Amino acid sequence: MYYREIKKAKPVIEEDIRQLQERVGAILKRVRDEGDDALRHYSKTFDGFEPESFLILPEQAAKAKEHLPAEVIEELDVAIEQVSAFARTQKESMVSFEKEFLPGMRMGQRIIPVDSCGCYVPAGRYPCLTSAVMSVIPAKVAGVNRIVACSPPGRDGSINPGILYTMFRMGVDEMYCLGGAHAIGALAFGTESIRRVDLIVGPGNQYVMEAKRQVFGTVGIDFLAGPSECMVIADETARADYIAADILAQCEHDPNARGALVTTSERLALETLREIERQLKERTTEEVARASWENKGVVVLVSSLEDAARYANEYAPEHLEIHTSAPREILPLLKHYGSLFLGQNTAEVYADKIAGTNHILPTGGAARYTGGLWVGMFMKVVTHMEVNLQASLLLAKYAETQATYEGMDAHRFAAAIRLKTLKG
Repeated sequence: MYYREIKKAKPVIEEDIRQLQERVGAILKRVRDEGDDALRHYSKTFDGFEPESFLILPEQAAKAKEHLPAEVIEELDVAIEQVSAFARTQKESMVSFEKEFLPGMRMGQRIIPVDSCGCYVPAGRYPCLTSAVMSVIPAKVAGVNRIVACSPPGRDGSINPGILYTMFRMGVDEMYCLGGAHAIGALAFGTESIRRVDLIVGPGNQYVMEAKRQVFGTVGIDFLAGPSECMVIADETARADYIAADILAQCEHDPNARGALVTTSERLALETLREIERQLKERTTEEVARASWENKGVVVLVSSLEDAARYANEYAPEHLEIHTSAPREILPLLKHYGSLFLGQNTAEVYADKIAGTNHILPTGGAARYTGGLWVGMFMKVVTHMEVNLQASLLLAKYAETQATYEGMDAHRFAAAIRLKTLKG
């Protein structure tokens, strides 16, 4: 073993996963079969909320501004502009083209936004205002024609005013006071009052993620963004108080959030454990953060930064911070992460709130095959080709040969008929 665990996480119970899958499957089936009646049933059951309509009108959403401090409104505008600027720059990296690849054969690609998307905006323990920004703004920059946002009601039966105003401020086309697996079902299948969408994006709790997993194929999804994760790679020069603060910032999201430290210094590992305990006692969110850290937290000791990178690549964390004396030196070794933060001054919470990179990121190892939410997620790269007589004769010959060998006679004939008629 190339690493030593100083603190281990508790194992996942498979039985809990099977029960979750069955419960979510039943909810989705009822929404698909009963439409709005099912939405009202589950909203009343889970949220104590049974409105005549889940739709929120723009004039209702506009009034939410009255409940927000001026500085929050000002900073939301900054966050919207930062995320917009980053998404616009990403979009510029995507290009349509057409080129002649063989004499008489032109091929190319076009980049087309999806027609509609559903943005799920969670509001469980904390109303994270920029979660709406992170999903809606890339969709708008991409040029999506219809943007729908769903967010669950609070105890007063309405969406948190900060989230509601943010959705209004960005010009969301349809806003629904609706949350949970049944909201995902409504977006995927459609109901009498909610038209289905083509793509669903956004984070959420385990019910929301399981629902996204089960509706994939009926609609597109971004990825499965479950409980938050933060891993820190550190050497002996790192500050234990910074590491503890950044890990606990993610732990307070959810009791199932995962925090991890991978370090070459046993002294730092032990010091960080003590610092985490000290800081936990100072946090108003201690109950949630402590449950997360005690159940899911990991501290690992390795002999080199190369081994630290190997461990991180196997773990594939959502957020990866590098607290070393030369953070860019390890960069070429890192492949699997949702978003990377170089240097101990680069706190992950900056990206969560205002910096501009997207904070909707893959978790649970999904970073091994996908990156985070970005403008390209809302755009399809579609290809086309056009061939002239000369190129058609050349391609038909190759296609006929291959199809004959494969025994695909209709394919062979589609090529052969062109060889015969075009030569004539």
